[in-house]
Parts: sequence; structure tokens; C-alpha cells
Amino acid sequence: MLTRYSSDSRGRAVRAALVYTKNEHGINKAHIDPEAIRIIHHLRYHGFDGYIVGGAVRDLVIGKTPKDFDIVTNAEPTKIKRLFRNSRIIGKRFRLVHIFFGPKIFEVSTFRSLADGTIGNSFGTIDEDVQRRDFTMNALYYDPIKEQVVDYVGGIKDLKKRVLQPVIPLKTIFKDDPVRMLRAIKYAVSTGCRIPFGLHRALKKSAPLLQPISPSRLTEEIIKILNSGRSRGIVAEALKYDLYMYLQPGAASLIDENRAFAEAYAKSLEELDAMAAGDEETRLGRKLVALVRDLVNLITDWKGNPSEEYNRVYNECRRFVMPMNPPRIELEYAVRLCLKEGGLNLRMPRNREKRNEEQFVAQEAEAKLPSPGSSGRPSRRRRRRRGSPPISASN
Repeated sequence: MLTRYSSDSRGRAVRAALVYTKNEHGINKAHIDPEAIRIIHHLRYHGFDGYIVGGAVRDLVIGKTPKDFDIVTNAEPTKIKRLFRNSRIIGKRFRLVHIFFGPKIFEVSTFRSLADGTIGNSFGTIDEDVQRRDFTMNALYYDPIKEQVVDYVGGIKDLKKRVLQPVIPLKTIFKDDPVRMLRAIKYAVSTGCRIPFGLHRALKKSAPLLQPISPSRLTEEIIKILNSGRSRGIVAEALKYDLYMYLQPGAASLIDENRAFAEAYAKSLEELDAMAAGDEETRLGRKLVALVRDLVNLITDWKGNPSEEYNRVYNECRRFVMPMNPPRIELEYAVRLCLKEGGLNLRMPRNREKRNEEQFVAQEAEAKLPSPGSSGRPSRRRRRRRGSPPISASN
């Protein structure tokens, strides 16, 4: 094991991080997307640092193959954009770069500073960036060229002990960003890590902080749960910590009041997890079935007029999944499929938009992006015709 040092305020060398070598961390480089390694090679060639970071490193350490590879560097977004022609800067406040390789998107961020706390957007160093990470298991930096894991906060030891430990102090971690509570239970369930008493208490106490979170962010988190392959366990933990009432208040209320509904709801989530385990490519509407099927079974008049029942049940389901706001065509698909399974003769809608859940989650960010092939700068004013008067604000 190696040690990385930095300097304190007096210029003295202090131990900053442990560096785990290939034989110690056990990461199989074959499980890393070669395009992610290519990006880091290109950054290094031009004199910048580059690491795979976050959930991808966590999964690699515990022997799972990651689905996504996030990259962090000391290069600022404009410089990253110049290095990669196949990239676009996204976001207005929290600027990131998306690098495209065919259908694959790699998110590249710049080290963040602590100057504005744990949610500011000023750029900093890796020593500061690590303190911005939520939990120690997500604060590991992997260098695929040297095949080393840089660990500033004891994340490797916590993973081996199977315990979820926060990096940010408990008094501020959820106040700064309440969505971190949902991430905490997702990480605990997906890695089999226990939640220690202090974090347990903070989760219970902080649950109401989710109430003002925007529907778009909550929708994104629900979709991540549906995609996780561990939705039943995550929902069970969310109910335990009183978090699910802010994600799906209608379902949480029925689960609390109706034991039969609670058991059916858990079974629907189990079926969804089985689909995810089978690596099936499934549209979002099919996954939404797990959220609405048991309500549909509860409220449908199976002897009624199919068209009238569909309209009534759809409206009830739209209210039921709030504050989640999925694309209309996907919720329509889910409701029609549930009704058809129950015996009503309904035609399934065609997937005209071909919109999957990843596109939907990214829609807000995409709305801020320049069109493909543009420079990202505001468009120039249209050249006026010779002899025509200039365009003014009063015109």
C-alpha cells in the first residue's frame, strides 16, 4: 500500500490518502469500458489529471460491472470541450461535460472546491473534491493507467466492513441536499451495507426535508429505483425511514392501511426486479406497471365499458403517481397493459416517440444544450438587408 501526501497550512507534509495497488484493490480492468480509459488517456496526454470516480469504482471493488463510468479531472469544462469534439457542456450553474461515443455518454466533471460549502460550483483540487462526495464508498478515485485506487476517506475499509459512512458531517449532509437520503438507502440495499446508528437517526429526523424537492428530481430518483434491480428492498427501506411518503404518497398511504395491497405492491416490485436481473431491455411504461398495477386492480370495474374505464383509471393513476410526472405515453402504456392483463379489450399504444427513461431523465439538461454541431454560443443576429433600419429594443 502506498501513501499520498499533501502540505498543511505550515507547509509540512501530512498524509492525505492511501493508494491501493492492483493486487490490493482487486479491480478487474476488463470490466471497465475501454472508451472511459480512452478519455482518461487523452486527458493525461494533454497534461491533465483524470480518474474514474464514484459508483463505478464502488461497484468494481465489490466485483460488479458498472453500467456507467463517471470521470473527474482538474481540466475545466471549456478545456475539456476543446479536447473532445464529440462533447457538449451541460448545465448553467453546475457545469459538466458529456462526451459521446455512439449511444454511450460519459459524464466528465471538474474537481469542486469547498469555498461555497458542499453544494457550490467553484472549481478546486482533488483534496477538496473528495470532501464533496456523499459517502465514503463513493469517494474513491481509480486511475486505470496505473491501476491504483486513491482513498482519502477510508472508503475501501468501509466497503470491506459493509458499513455506509458519510463523508459530509451529519448535521449538514441532508440539509445541503435532501436527495442524499434516497441515495443512502439505495447504496445500503445495493451493496448490502448496514446503516450505522448516527446515520439512521439523521435519516429519520431529516425525512421532511424531501417535501419541497421538485417533481422532476423526485421523478428521476424513482426511475433510478425502478431501474436498480433492487426496487423491492429500496422501497421497503424508504418506507422504514418515512421517505416513501414523499416519493409516492398515494402508494405509501395504501400500503399503511391495506395489508393485501402492501403484499401485492411488494410482489409487483419483485417481478420488476426479476426483469432487471434478466437484463431485459424494457421501456419505462413496462416498469411503471409495478407502481400502478395494484391500484388498477383495486379500482377497475372489469365489467364496464373498456374505453370509459380506461379514461377514468388513467386519470386516477396520474394522480396516484404524483409528484412523479412520467411521460404521458409511458403511463398510458402502463395503464393499458394492466387493464388488458385484467381482461379488458384495449389496443396498446404505439411507441411513436421511442422515448426511453434515460432520455426522459436527461430532458431538462438536454433543453439547455446547444443543438448538435453548434458551438454552444448564442446565435448571431440575422444580418439585416442593405438599406434596412437596424433592429432596436423598441421595434
